Amino acid sequence: MVAGELVQEHMPPDGITIARKSPELRGASERCADATYAAAPTATTRGETDTERELEQEKEVPADEREAMLPNGGGGGGGGEVGDKRLETRLYGRRFAVLAVFSLYSLLNAFQWIQYSIIANVFTQYYGVTNDKVDWLSIVYMVAYVPLIFPATWLLDRKGLRLTSLLGAGLNCAGAWLKCASVSPELFGVTVTAQVVCSVAQVFILGLPSRIASVWFGPREVSTACATAVLGNQLGTAIGFLLPPVLVPNTPDDVELTGHNISIMFYGTAAVSTVLFILTVIVIKDRPSLPPSQAQAVLPDSPPEDYSYRQSIVNLIKNKAFVLLLVSYGIMTGSFYSVSTLLNQMIMACYENQELNAGRIGLTLVVAGMVGSILCGLWLDHTKTYKMTTLIVYGLSFLGMVVFTFTLNLDNIYLVFFTAGVLGFFMTGYLPLGFEFGVEITYPESEGTSSGLLNAFAQIFGIIFTLIQGKLTTDYKPLAGNLFLCAWIFLGIMLTALIKSELKRHNVNMGLDSNHLQAIPTECPRDCPSETKSNGVKLEHSISFSPETSL
Repeated sequence: MVAGELVQEHMPPDGITIARKSPELRGASERCADATYAAAPTATTRGETDTERELEQEKEVPADEREAMLPNGGGGGGGGEVGDKRLETRLYGRRFAVLAVFSLYSLLNAFQWIQYSIIANVFTQYYGVTNDKVDWLSIVYMVAYVPLIFPATWLLDRKGLRLTSLLGAGLNCAGAWLKCASVSPELFGVTVTAQVVCSVAQVFILGLPSRIASVWFGPREVSTACATAVLGNQLGTAIGFLLPPVLVPNTPDDVELTGHNISIMFYGTAAVSTVLFILTVIVIKDRPSLPPSQAQAVLPDSPPEDYSYRQSIVNLIKNKAFVLLLVSYGIMTGSFYSVSTLLNQMIMACYENQELNAGRIGLTLVVAGMVGSILCGLWLDHTKTYKMTTLIVYGLSFLGMVVFTFTLNLDNIYLVFFTAGVLGFFMTGYLPLGFEFGVEITYPESEGTSSGLLNAFAQIFGIIFTLIQGKLTTDYKPLAGNLFLCAWIFLGIMLTALIKSELKRHNVNMGLDSNHLQAIPTECPRDCPSETKSNGVKLEHSISFSPETSL
């Protein structure tokens, strides 16, 4: 089955026909409520009915109006007759600066997420609280994300990338400075409030990698760009595992020294976050002047007047392949969140006085995952084998989790370093795969909306897994909690195998690059079913498409 899908994922469409609403055509097309993109074959032989319909369309729409129907048509700018030349696209050097700034402030937000959990024993002693309360400083990131993701993705769709980025970087900076005011044993409530602010900031961060990659990067680099954007968040988690044990060593007999060390960590984080907020104001824009790819060129620069965020959500929920991806992505990413949050407790339960090595093991886990993310992104850009790659990485993550589970308590800390690295390489390397696969099977829906839903399910599963695994680890042993995760990851493998691979965005790029684009008006009858509507964009099945790649 996988080999067959490998061939089908590469199968380019026979032709793509695009129609766009324009002022010149509104009076003549009152029956159609939405502008439509319609897929139609351009086969060499057609029946008489198809030929007559084509002739009637040629008579109804003059050549100049057909040109105006194209995204850049009628006004120059590289539209022209698309049968002879492609829509104009361009790659800007600024895209690397946008990617770098986003990755850095995403890094800092991830650092602030894990900086409490990796030295949980230090904060429980300093603030005089229990382990579960310190765990909630990590879980609050997941709790805040679920209800806030819907207004956040709405804001991204309506107001654009720049405002969303400013909110993410600004709230991240505000939360970091508020933590500086919480360095006192009786001010645990202040540090909780500061962490809540940072958790709200990450709502405006986690859904942006696929949007930045799609809007700023070309089709041959989009997966690598998405992986790099996700890499920033992973690197922040890695630094969060490494630095806090070094900056805040365990000094239970000297509370004043512990407070001084915590203060150094908090003030350093606040200073860096301020610099990154200023860079966000200077560097990040909504989109480049010209689109980077044909898939972006055929989409409107801004949502149409009749755009419905609710309809976009409904369209995604009706997509069976995307629903399967939602659950499988939530299981894998939720497992990673749970392991990251409880790593200190698992290591301390098996190895006494190993706080520093617990942080180093976490660093190993995430750094290996960063390498996996980049390699998976490069592989996808080269092969476009989304489902096969996702399924293989998922299966290897399961094997890595099993090995980590049964080697954790063998009294060999160096073996734990190795198994954690293997687990991280595949488990963390899966994250950008899910983002890009989601964008492919839901195109032309907003990348921010699909990514937001994926992250929402990841947070939901992360909350559930962290609470249950934490309870199992405390009441029994780390083995029980890890076996719980293994069972769920195995379920995720089966769900991933059921996903139908339809590479819609890739098909559009392939079709346009092959000059198979024709401009024809597309009639929309009054009884046009609502399930075919996609906020001013409609995709219809082409009889020449493979079921695996039909638009």
